[in-house]
Amino acid sequence: MASVAAAEGAAAALRSVLSRAQQAAARSGRAPESVRVVAVSKTKPVGVIRGVYDAGHRCFGENYVQELIDKAPQLPEDIEWHFIGNLQSNKARALLAGVPNLDMVESVDDQKIANRLDRVVADLGRKPLKVLVQALANCRKEVCKELGIPEEQCELSMGMSADFEQAIEMGSTNVRVGSTIFGAREYPKKN
Repeated sequence: MASVAAAEGAAAALRSVLSRAQQAAARSGRAPESVRVVAVSKTKPVGVIRGVYDAGHRCFGENYVQELIDKAPQLPEDIEWHFIGNLQSNKARALLAGVPNLDMVESVDDQKIANRLDRVVADLGRKPLKVLVQALANCRKEVCKELGIPEEQCELSMGMSADFEQAIEMGSTNVRVGSTIFGAREYPKKN
């Protein structure tokens, strides 16, 4: 019964976060659909994630390769999974093979990882993978200018539970919200 209550609580918290994100987008003169909320479910059980999914959300993030590989097959295939954080190149193949609905890797800060992801995607014959490159917000302007594309076509990911509204007002298109939706993380106790 506790997991049912946790799932319902997470679904209600999600609705609040989405409302707050829409209001922040409106305050900055942007359309609400210009902001993606990634529900970061690190350490949370599948039943609680399912409650947020059943509330209509489809974008989830995880920080640990093995945890994502374990959870993804237990949940619907239309989830857009984001891997968040440092990815070791030796785990890229396991992640991409184990999570066919992996949509994005946030954030790549090393060309070696980017090249490894590209090779594994090609080897597995899977759809192209979205990758966010770790840099400063000003870098977005420089990259867009260099590539000759409008800034609106480049994503900017910043903001977490504590500051996602401010990040949206500063131009973020992707915010990662975990504890505000799911509650405090639950780590196994070490003996």
